[in-house]
Amino acid sequence: MLTPKAILIALLGAAGIAFVVFWIRQARVATGRRWPTIRQLGIGIVTDFFDMLGIGSFAPTTSLYKLGGVVADENIPGTLNVGHMIPTFAEAVISILIIAVDVEAKTLTLMIGAAAAGAWLGAGVVSGWSRRRIQLGMGVLLLGAVGIMVARLTGIVPAGGDALGLSGTRLAVGIVGNFVLGAFMTLGIGLFAPCMILVALLGMKETAAFPIMMGSCAFLMPAASVRFVRSGRYDLPAALGLTLGGTPAVLLAAFVVKSLPLGTVKWLVVAVVVYTAVAMLRSAVRDG
Repeated sequence: MLTPKAILIALLGAAGIAFVVFWIRQARVATGRRWPTIRQLGIGIVTDFFDMLGIGSFAPTTSLYKLGGVVADENIPGTLNVGHMIPTFAEAVISILIIAVDVEAKTLTLMIGAAAAGAWLGAGVVSGWSRRRIQLGMGVLLLGAVGIMVARLTGIVPAGGDALGLSGTRLAVGIVGNFVLGAFMTLGIGLFAPCMILVALLGMKETAAFPIMMGSCAFLMPAASVRFVRSGRYDLPAALGLTLGGTPAVLLAAFVVKSLPLGTVKWLVVAVVVYTAVAMLRSAVRDG
């Protein structure tokens, strides 16, 4: 009999293969330069390497894109979701197989499904937004992400409880919360740190966040990415840079490096993300 973990891994593999086939077919009809530059590959290597070690990838990638003028602001959300999808699949499989946390199947399924539904809805909205609206949205939500980063770094967030599943009101809050986080992720705001805080506030074990957040990201990103690819609201070479550079970087971080003292790096990321958020808002004011 298949375990919930085995079923989840099988579904992840099926979703990943289906999206890759879809993406290749769509990329064949794309015009212009298709292959990433060395810098775009480097961004994928650095951001996904540190993502596997717990830094997060969306906010740092947004900062590198914005500060370096690598991707047009209006194409950043789509590029993040499409490009980081395959590395995130690798992270999800590794985390679910290695981290021995048997989250209650109903809680895991419903929270992952909620995140995917939020992403599908969010991507449909964001892919139609103007450049200025995306700049405003990303600027505001990046500042919110900074608040979450600081809360985790300073220990303000509660450690959580012992539960491995939710029911009743707490389950409803978890579903709604993950739906919102899935929608926000399509605007370039990572789900990892907010999901860990949500799980802790609901009284679950902190380690229970890993299969929930990894599974959520792995399932919501294809749902969002299909809409971004179909609308053309992403940068193909930059997304390929994240995929081709980030996937081996995840494996390197997971099986070779495994851990690093990252306290200083995390505070540096906070400072860079604050600067990027302000730059986004300033661009929105200027473009308006």
